Amino acid sequence: MKYLYRIYQLIIFLPLFLVITIICALLTIVGCTLGGSRFWGYYPGKIWSYLTCRLLLLPIKVEGRNKLDKHASYVFVANHQGAMDIFLIYGFLQRNFKWMMKKSLKKIPLVGFACQKARFIFVDRSSQHGIKQTITDARKTLSQSMSLMVFPEGSRTFDGKMRPFSKGAFLLADELQLPVVPITITGSFEVLPRTKGFNFVNFHRMRLIIHDPIPPQGQGSDNMHALSQMSFSAIQSAL
Repeated sequence: MKYLYRIYQLIIFLPLFLVITIICALLTIVGCTLGGSRFWGYYPGKIWSYLTCRLLLLPIKVEGRNKLDKHASYVFVANHQGAMDIFLIYGFLQRNFKWMMKKSLKKIPLVGFACQKARFIFVDRSSQHGIKQTITDARKTLSQSMSLMVFPEGSRTFDGKMRPFSKGAFLLADELQLPVVPITITGSFEVLPRTKGFNFVNFHRMRLIIHDPIPPQGQGSDNMHALSQMSFSAIQSAL
């Protein structure tokens, strides 16, 4: 069965994935260029992610969507188990948001340019100026009644275990007094673990668990620390 699934990925999934990726990236670029980044910066990527998971025949379970207020802005934070996290969140969270992502992802052909046109936030840690610009861009996004999605670990895990959180997401939540929503992802590490080379997707169920929003606990460093600790504990509780 494992080898049949791999043959399916090579012969059927991969060609379809490439076509869908190109179409959705072009829709994002054209739509956002014409001035509709709120719509075109989200829905083509959502469809791309949803179809990717469905074409891979992966069983998916989502819990806790009812905990979110559709009129509220949030800072979403999730553990980062693997590359499939992006497709799981984008395709199944059902919230319009902007990604905070590594600057190196700009280099992905076509997709990187689409992400720029969608006004995603690229994290630049190369200099103090770059860090300040990242915070400025994120602050502007959140001030426009938009939510933000962040992987506070910074990169994918190598062993499936969570690593300490960086403070960027919680700094923004503190400054703008926004609630933080912890999200636990399970199964993604088993589906596509981080490796140094090409790897086939493994058939495994993925779960997206949305926890209760955590409101500001005041303002300042104590609030940032509390939001980080509470988010970490909530995410870890469902692993």
